[in-house]
Amino acid sequence: MRKELLVNATPPETRVAVMEDQRVVEVFHERREHRGLVGNIYLGRVHRVLPGMQAAFVSIGLDRDAFLYVEDALPASVEDEGDETGGAAGRGAAPEDRPRIDDLVKEGQEIVVQVTKDPLSGKGPRVTAALSLPGRTLVYLPSAREIGISRRISDETERERLRHLLEQLPGSGGLIARTAAAGAGLAELAADQKYLIDLAERIVKQAERSTAPALLHRELDLALRVVRDLVTTDFAAIRVDDEPTYARLVEFLGAVAPSLVGVVELASGEPPLFEAAAVDQEIARALRRHVELPSGGSIVIQQTEALVAIDVNTGKFVGKDALEDTVFATNLEAVPEIARQIRLRDLGGLLVIDFIDMGDPAHRHEVFEKLEQELARDRARTRILQLSEFGLVEVTRQRSRGNLEKTLTRPCPCCSGRGRVRTDLTLALELRRDLLRPPTLYNPGETIRVRVPLSLARLLADEERAVLADVQQRLGVDLEIQSDPTLSPDEYEIVPR
Repeated sequence: MRKELLVNATPPETRVAVMEDQRVVEVFHERREHRGLVGNIYLGRVHRVLPGMQAAFVSIGLDRDAFLYVEDALPASVEDEGDETGGAAGRGAAPEDRPRIDDLVKEGQEIVVQVTKDPLSGKGPRVTAALSLPGRTLVYLPSAREIGISRRISDETERERLRHLLEQLPGSGGLIARTAAAGAGLAELAADQKYLIDLAERIVKQAERSTAPALLHRELDLALRVVRDLVTTDFAAIRVDDEPTYARLVEFLGAVAPSLVGVVELASGEPPLFEAAAVDQEIARALRRHVELPSGGSIVIQQTEALVAIDVNTGKFVGKDALEDTVFATNLEAVPEIARQIRLRDLGGLLVIDFIDMGDPAHRHEVFEKLEQELARDRARTRILQLSEFGLVEVTRQRSRGNLEKTLTRPCPCCSGRGRVRTDLTLALELRRDLLRPPTLYNPGETIRVRVPLSLARLLADEERAVLADVQQRLGVDLEIQSDPTLSPDEYEIVPR
């Protein structure tokens, strides 16, 4: 598989796309005035403790207080299958053995916290007191004591080699070997550890001379962060279309991964980088509900407050053999596209995939196994439940930032966020009721001008002329229907003369 990283940098925005075999699988956006908060470290002040929720609100200098759960107030713990971004606080402790939030923090207390989730849906960011500092090959956890290996390193021999090297490193604190650590030697790991320990000491000193709330450490900008976190030796190219950003990436990789400097390319000229690689087109498709499959089938993706529903349909695909084979082929074809769309759209929380019903247990098993394999490529933590007899698969996926839809779109101003507008006939009947609603304000002989959308004007002039036919007679007025292209599809305006 050929992997590439495309970096499109302009003054107001940086965009990064991850390509696998010339197909977009992940897209990241960062606006200059709206940088994400994940990874930032603050000196906060506990504003309110909520024993009933086992959580606390922490003021970190933003419009909304940050949310600190009790498990995030505990010291970090590195699991043997540690992930790439840090350990989890209090893992393995039963709820009844866990300390209470009011035993851990008090109102007015100053506390150093790190953002783990950006503000979402009107809520403040989520924070943790168990800091994790990512480097190129290691993640350093100042409050932990264990070591861990990224679960994405599956070779047992390599895992044992890395564990042996980490055990040789001096100093306190927990360490997790990242995917990029595969093949690294002791000197490279030791250099990364020293950089991270020095960074932790600078954060502590900054906290000692600051007053809450205060920003102690800002995470790297998007271009450097993605190169640090995602790029491994199997990337064939890092293509950048901005010369200053290209220079910064070369300098950064020269310091942390000299072997990768040679894959960085400056992509100048026409057409623009994202246009040439069809990234813009893929982003536009990822904002639609329907995803067409090559065979004629389709996937429908609907995001709701509670979950994301993903539905597989045969559509125009009728197959050549039995119905069971057609259904099986459609489901099997949909699996890699579903996994890609999950990554591309950055769908998080609870996902429910509704495959077309399959009667053959072997077919169900094969579809489920393929889904597991495709989701294994995803960096985000996922859990998947077995395919039910109704063809449903439940997946939970780690969510830390706003997904593509929330980043690039907003609720429809014409329909109050419902995503739908009333039909022309519904609107025509409402207009009729509005005109006849007592007490009427029109004088006999008066001309009433009604401004309507173009489609509604056509409906009233052709198919549904009878809807308003008796209104003029009952009111004793003349109605003048005017089409107005500036009106939304869901509104009209009555303008008496």
